[in-house]
Amino acid sequence: MNTELGSFAVLILAAGRGARMHSRKPKVLQPLLEEPVVYYPLKAVRDAGLKNISLLVGFGGEQVEAYLGKEWPQVGVIWQKEQLGTAHAVKAAQEWWRKFEHVMVLSGDVPLIQAGTLSDLVDKHLRAASQCSFISFLMDDPSGYSRVVRRADGAVRIIEDKDAVEEELAIHEINSGVYIFDTESLSAVIEKIGWANALGEYNITEAVALIGETEGDVNIVVCDDRSELLGVNTPNDLAATAEVLNRRIISWHMRNGLKCMDPRTTWVGPRVELGPDVFIEPGAQIWGKSAIASGVRIGAYSVLRDVTIDQDAVVLGPSVISNSHIGKNAEIGPFAALRGETEVCDSAKVGRFVEVKKSRIGTGSKVPHLSYIGDAVIGEETNIGAGTITCNYDGQNKHRTTIGARCFVGSDTMFVAPVSMGDEAHTAAGSVITKDVPEGALAISRARQDNVANWSGRVKIEGKEKKGIEEN
Repeated sequence: MNTELGSFAVLILAAGRGARMHSRKPKVLQPLLEEPVVYYPLKAVRDAGLKNISLLVGFGGEQVEAYLGKEWPQVGVIWQKEQLGTAHAVKAAQEWWRKFEHVMVLSGDVPLIQAGTLSDLVDKHLRAASQCSFISFLMDDPSGYSRVVRRADGAVRIIEDKDAVEEELAIHEINSGVYIFDTESLSAVIEKIGWANALGEYNITEAVALIGETEGDVNIVVCDDRSELLGVNTPNDLAATAEVLNRRIISWHMRNGLKCMDPRTTWVGPRVELGPDVFIEPGAQIWGKSAIASGVRIGAYSVLRDVTIDQDAVVLGPSVISNSHIGKNAEIGPFAALRGETEVCDSAKVGRFVEVKKSRIGTGSKVPHLSYIGDAVIGEETNIGAGTITCNYDGQNKHRTTIGARCFVGSDTMFVAPVSMGDEAHTAAGSVITKDVPEGALAISRARQDNVANWSGRVKIEGKEKKGIEEN
């Protein structure tokens, strides 16, 4: 890590409720491409090379803390018990950030911020040797946003929209809420910040005004892409941001070889890895920590979550796969459902209307259609007939079914687990298997068939007699 970056602390403000989301979940945990909103600024900070990160939490803080403990254990947590404004939030973390030379402050609800923008701010802050640097951007309609006021004498102020006078309301340069402060300078002014404003809060913008009374003490970095700095405050914002993020993600993958028939209807999460020459049909969704290798084809309207797929496999849509691994040249679907640590080995097939749960389908084996395979291990080159079910649950516990290599399972076979079937064994169609099948054996377990002669004639006669009685 760059030694200068080691002198930086990063404080991400995530204590607010986000009332306009109308949710019991804090705003920073609202799902955005199946990741919490706060995932994105955290990733941008990390990708910018900044490592000393703390999240300031308040409303729903236990939920945020639990998420960080699971996904970002290296990130610290600082509590703000009362939410009295951004300056109050920064002051709540003062004991932590004063150990560093610089502190970056940004909101946890700016998911479009990019690492390059943060790196540029850090670089310009260090080169300018200023006490404070912050990002601004220009808007045609700045209504509702705080304005950047540059005075003729070089001093800088940030004025809230509700506090601005007519002349200030005409300014189109907007404060982004992303700052870097020299910690010594910030410590000197933070106690001076008051709440005499329309919002009745202690705002960190006042620190900029106090530092910026002298020319050159505040460095403003104008960002060309204003969309990066827009916050997510409502469900509408969430949807619009998801569209922008998804377009950005898919464009990046297409520059690296992804073939996407319709980027407008395809959704790819930020943690997904796609090899070159992956082909995705319209309507497909890929989420979580999925990793798709080169040459894979994903069929229309398939949904994949936490899936690894090896080279040249095919998923025919629509299919739903989660927490599973698909081997090379395997074929899945259409209308297949795989879940719960399922493994489909190389060149295997899981076909139409087949559900597989927590099972292993061996190399070259086939489960072509209309079957349920749960808690099972199937060896290589085995064929599973239509309608086969592994009866794995006895009402209290799950049990295992083991089917060997090069077996032939007849249609409509029921395996009542725990049960096993040796290599090269067979079952007759319609069998209910309750005992182990030895290697090379044929298992037949079904009731004797009885044929009743002249049944159709009897039905016709009885039907006419019944009709006559009803008519009489």
